[in-house]
Amino acid sequence: MREPDPRPVTDRLAEVFDLVGPLYRRAQRKVEQDAPIEGLSVGVRAVLNLLREHGPMTVPQMGRAQALSRQFVQRMTNDAAGLGLVTFEPNPAHKRSSLIRLTAEGERAIGAVLDRERAVLRQIGGDLTEADIDACLRVLSRLLHLLDDVDVD
Repeated sequence: MREPDPRPVTDRLAEVFDLVGPLYRRAQRKVEQDAPIEGLSVGVRAVLNLLREHGPMTVPQMGRAQALSRQFVQRMTNDAAGLGLVTFEPNPAHKRSSLIRLTAEGERAIGAVLDRERAVLRQIGGDLTEADIDACLRVLSRLLHLLDDVDVD
């Protein structure tokens, strides 16, 4: 049995932040290395995945969901539209903020990217349990919630 770590919880949480940054940047580079296959940047991939998970959304909704500026999300959405992966549709709830919807080509593209990502994740090995993953998700969610008040625009 492993001895408990005597350092304060705050020091241990700082270790999480120290790992999340490099993890995110490496994952981003991996997506970009594979991007020529689908022609997607990390930003366009994020837009497509949000739309796949949540259905049609506005640019401000996507920005809030991903803690990204509306301007960045608008550029990524425009890029995706230029590739024929999304369409802009009238929004009955708001005249100036279009609904962004995946096209069939967008569905195919994000599906292919996610399939490749999951193939990489399968290589992680079998020593992680559901409880490990649940704990990781719980901790990361709490840390994200702690920073809810940070303005991204």
